[in-house]
Amino acid sequence: MKGLSSTKLIFLQPSSINKQGSGNGITTSISILVSHHHRVWLIAFLSFFTFASLLTLLNTTTGRGLSGLASSSSSASAVTSSSSVSSGPSPLPAPVFDALVNYAVSSNSTGKMTEDDLRAIAKVLRQRGPCNLLVFGIGHETPLWRALNHGGRTVFVDENEYYVAHVEGRNPGLEAYDVSYTTKVREMPELIAAARQHLRGECRPVQNLLFSDCRLAINDLPNQLYDVAWDVILVDGPKGFSAAEPGRMSAIFTAAVMARSSARAPVDVLVHDYNRKVEKLCSAEFLCPENLVAATRSLGHFLIGGSPTDEFCANQTATASSASPTS
Repeated sequence: MKGLSSTKLIFLQPSSINKQGSGNGITTSISILVSHHHRVWLIAFLSFFTFASLLTLLNTTTGRGLSGLASSSSSASAVTSSSSVSSGPSPLPAPVFDALVNYAVSSNSTGKMTEDDLRAIAKVLRQRGPCNLLVFGIGHETPLWRALNHGGRTVFVDENEYYVAHVEGRNPGLEAYDVSYTTKVREMPELIAAARQHLRGECRPVQNLLFSDCRLAINDLPNQLYDVAWDVILVDGPKGFSAAEPGRMSAIFTAAVMARSSARAPVDVLVHDYNRKVEKLCSAEFLCPENLVAATRSLGHFLIGGSPTDEFCANQTATASSASPTS
């Protein structure tokens, strides 16, 4: 009995175990829930930080790209602008220019200009070229004038249509036109007198020659030539050695009006065979002594610009009643 009485029995109650187990389970669940909640916030924070970093990096890269693009565009614009400024026609290189002049001077061809005249004209073309050059007359120096005015526009006018076609055939690309002259050398006194009489009307110094009724005006050139702003005009034609030839009265008058009407004043007007009476008297009448800036024995160089629109010269020194106009 004592043995039985001394023995201790331990009873486990399921309810206690369940209660304890329930308590520990709840605590564990709460811990897991709290830990999971922290992870969500941590992931959210890391995601936001990553997104913000990427956005900042993207903006910086884009800004630099746009800045570089703008800089490149500005540089390209500057280069384009610079190119457009420097893309104008270039003059003939000086060594080539000089070589052409020297070859022309040393030529043995008959009918060529004197060295003084040729070099004087070349000097003007060097100073003004590339330019708009109008030449009355076709001759030995025609290819030379065109070459020296490389990059500019050179137009030739001559009274012989067959010779114009011949020269154009031998010089491809040459711009030349034939013109009909209605004057004669022997008519010079009469023509100058008529021009003086109509100085305020048909023969005024500034006008559109295309619509002129002045007897000395050349108005049958291609229309577009009257709109060109000429820089240099060379009068080396038509023929005027005899009383029955056209003479250069009309060419000199037309050159004087074109020079005064040009938008590029002052205009250099050069008259060849200036030592002959027709050329000298008509130059004095329409180009004026006060505009004479240089001369050789047979070449007159006039600089026309800023003259009054109602008269050719400040003082008329030429007279229409001079002796025989032929040389």
